[in-house]
Amino acid sequence: MSVDHKQRRLERRRLWGRAQGRPLSAHQEGLVKTLLPEILALPAPLSAFEGKSRVTLEIGFGGGEHLLRQAQAHPDQGYIGAEPFLNGVAKALSGIDAAGLDNIRLHHGDVRAVLDELPDNILDCVYILYPDPWPKPRHYKRRLIQEDFIADIYRVLKPGGELRFASDIISYVDWALARILRYRPESGAGFSWDVSSVQDWLTPYAGWSSTRYEAKALREGRTPHYFTFMKT
Repeated sequence: MSVDHKQRRLERRRLWGRAQGRPLSAHQEGLVKTLLPEILALPAPLSAFEGKSRVTLEIGFGGGEHLLRQAQAHPDQGYIGAEPFLNGVAKALSGIDAAGLDNIRLHHGDVRAVLDELPDNILDCVYILYPDPWPKPRHYKRRLIQEDFIADIYRVLKPGGELRFASDIISYVDWALARILRYRPESGAGFSWDVSSVQDWLTPYAGWSSTRYEAKALREGRTPHYFTFMKT
């Protein structure tokens, strides 16, 4: 893919709001300058994961709670995290530094830049946890789950690989389900969703590590939903 084409893709639509919140601490600023360059996902997202049993991508990891816990629990696996919000990247860096983790690579920015560099059929799992729902109709175009984005995810997942999507916003759940399940690529059959009861999508994933967004949803009386789609 040419550089010009990649740039046009990234300029199609902005997927996030603020890029930074409150000022970083001196420690966080130091990690952004020193640690982040050592663990960047680009230009070679998979270069550090040779010999790893699985590779997982988490899109929009927030403060990194789930990403860090998964990486700690599975040191034999590789994890790529993409997050456009600098404060979230800084928090993840603090956790990586404190735990001495060497199986995470980070991208500060649009995840589509990472997807562009990944070969076909390479990832075992992709997490999209509590993405910004962009609830106003005029902002729906900013929702992460769109047909072109689903196609990108499908391409990089291995056959049998999983797309895991969690949200507490019912309108976004309906939006995502409709688009993911109707996706039909020329090269395959799309995504399957194997469920038998409501509890299948109300029960957290095995080994689930809760996030601050889920905690907020529960405090405000919203029900988390957990979906697993398999590439067929």
